[in-house]
Amino acid sequence: MNHNLLLKELRLNVLSLAVWVLIICFFVSFTMAFYRMFIENQSQFLGLMNLFPENVFEFKGISDFDDLLSVLGFYAANNTVYMQLFGSIYAIVLSSNILLKEEYNKTADFLLSRPLTRSDVFLTKTAVIIINILILNIIVILAGYVSIELVKTDNYSLQSYLILSFYTLLLNLLFGFTGLFLSTLMKRAKPITTLGIGIVLFMYFLYTISKITASAEKLGYISPYRYVDVSVQNPDYGLNPWYVLYFTGLTAALAIAAYFIYGRKDIYV
Repeated sequence: MNHNLLLKELRLNVLSLAVWVLIICFFVSFTMAFYRMFIENQSQFLGLMNLFPENVFEFKGISDFDDLLSVLGFYAANNTVYMQLFGSIYAIVLSSNILLKEEYNKTADFLLSRPLTRSDVFLTKTAVIIINILILNIIVILAGYVSIELVKTDNYSLQSYLILSFYTLLLNLLFGFTGLFLSTLMKRAKPITTLGIGIVLFMYFLYTISKITASAEKLGYISPYRYVDVSVQNPDYGLNPWYVLYFTGLTAALAIAAYFIYGRKDIYV
């Protein structure tokens, strides 16, 4: 890994990271500001919820209306999507272009002609992906915590909040390395931003459909969103070892595959 390249890449990506952080934190804070109004007018909201089929809210971890009365249940139902969806979009957009941009910007020949090996370039840019995703998640976790503390009307489980946040981090990292892997498969250098965003949205669509349509239930197992447990109101809520293994194992496999493919692919300059 090269220190100078690492700092350069972090500087190049700091603006986009700041924009995504601000957007997600705004949505989280804005949504949580409505929590007390929701509590005060819960009977009206209950009437609205009764208009929808019961399984419509299952993909948000809501088993009954009481789940929403808890500040953590309200957070999970309304705000988790911001980090699961927006955070994953950020991760895959960043990672899918961090190697390819050297080719379509015609800078790969300069970069690789310096005393840097392909391993140096790959490992450094992989570190940039991990660092940026970690920073995004940490800041949003803190923003979510502050928002919850400001509006809470009762105690909640901080452990459950952190577990939910950890699941989201694993999801973002998985999509980050999915983008990196896809970029190494490209024969010709061109941005694949649209493809990356499409994959995230398609996976979220599959998960949502599987939760609200009984006949499509099995489709949900294809989507990584299926393995993020958002049922924070469950007394037994915790880290599922199989889900953690799914995320870490698949992420590691994608990273290793991308490393070997990048080491052997033809670089167009």
